[in-house]
Amino acid sequence: MTDILAISGSLRQASFNTGLMRAAEALDLPGVTITGMTLHGIPLYDGDVEAADGIPPAVTALKEEILAADGVLLITPEYNNGIPGVFKNAIDWASRPPADSAEVFGGRPVAVIGASPGGFGTILSQNHWLPVLRTLGMNPWFGGRLMVSRAGGLFDEAGNLTDETTRQRLSDFVSGFAAFIEADGDGLHG
Repeated sequence: MTDILAISGSLRQASFNTGLMRAAEALDLPGVTITGMTLHGIPLYDGDVEAADGIPPAVTALKEEILAADGVLLITPEYNNGIPGVFKNAIDWASRPPADSAEVFGGRPVAVIGASPGGFGTILSQNHWLPVLRTLGMNPWFGGRLMVSRAGGLFDEAGNLTDETTRQRLSDFVSGFAAFIEADGDGLHG
């Protein structure tokens, strides 16, 4: 069984990216389990808070979910042509303390997808993740890309994916990522 953690980088309830996460969770792929997670409850990183109080419980939960997964699917919005601050903040927190970073992220298979109301479908945000993933020592899958553009016509008002072509593209992408994870075997990740 391949366990994939899908993380939505948006806090908005009717987010296209959270809808994409829910659609991924609902896929019926043999031998693949997808667990979705949002970033609600993760505070802004503050080194003084970390020094005084340690790692917040919401961050500990995120780290535990990443550690339990065979691979991580980052589902990223694109804000002002880049990574949303809330998403980068969560990953920054999860890399704390630095001694934990290699265990949490090192060699762990990762893929990035996203949905956007614009015509470029999060291409810039996805590209901006690459130096972060490299710094964390993750193992990115480059065998496919999924950039859902013009998402307003593909999701309903509640943020649920309604477009079957996009659902099939998502299924194909996740299948390819799962095959990559399986080929990675016991690789470098824990």
